[in-house]
Amino acid sequence: MKLNLDNIPRVKTITKQKFIKNYFKPQKPVIIEQFIVDWPAYTKWNLEYIRQVAGEKTVPLYDDRPVDYKDSFNEPHAKMKMADYIDLLKREPTKFRIFLWNILKEVPQLQKDFKFPDFGLRLMKGLPMLFFGGTNSHTFMHYDLDLANIFHFHFEGKKQIILFNQEQNKYLYKIPHSLIVREDIDFSNPDFKEWPALLNAKGWECELNHGEVLYMPEGFWHYMRYITPGFSMSLRAIPRQPKNLAKAIYNLIVMRSFNNVMRRIKGQKWIDWKNAQAIKNTK
Repeated sequence: MKLNLDNIPRVKTITKQKFIKNYFKPQKPVIIEQFIVDWPAYTKWNLEYIRQVAGEKTVPLYDDRPVDYKDSFNEPHAKMKMADYIDLLKREPTKFRIFLWNILKEVPQLQKDFKFPDFGLRLMKGLPMLFFGGTNSHTFMHYDLDLANIFHFHFEGKKQIILFNQEQNKYLYKIPHSLIVREDIDFSNPDFKEWPALLNAKGWECELNHGEVLYMPEGFWHYMRYITPGFSMSLRAIPRQPKNLAKAIYNLIVMRSFNNVMRRIKGQKWIDWKNAQAIKNTK
């Protein structure tokens, strides 16, 4: 048995008008294969180039350990020089990943290698983020706090991506007051005896290659696994649908604050309750 996943549609390139009509308005994902061939980044960006321009930067690293109530929001599990991290990626599989690394702040010269594309949406130009990972490292299935429209540009190697929309929440063992599902679910090879509701979920999948752009609509769940070492950049646009914009504001102001307070008050009992509730709610 496998997850019920369709292949994400692919186009070579696309106009702004066709993107808005065929993918943004109906909120469907798409891969654009040759949209950035005129960017310097298309030919320059690989791990060796990043070593040259950012090798001495100390970067935060994250792995796939479960959430601990003692950890603060986005607290890194380790730190390392970028050059040493790239050596590690090339030498052996590692679970350490970099995510939400702001390239404008850390390495401004990389801004010269790309431009903000016109997809018909207003992109948040202060928030281009880089994500790195080694062979078989992965993110938990999650969606973003702000429910943004995301354009995910991949560089070097291959990356497996699985997407679900918010309508699939009832099948995904979503953790209440959080943006993740049960962390012990392996979405690359799920155990349907333990997580039978996943058989009812309908989503999309792809393998993303160097230079390709994946559009993820507002609030889409995403699981990402690095098939080979590589990195990606995300550009974002705020949600346009009123219900998603309202949910984003709620997440930022209410949900995150409430969750942090409960973690301080109840500690691990709060984490355990949420994990148990995810199963109860899904059943």
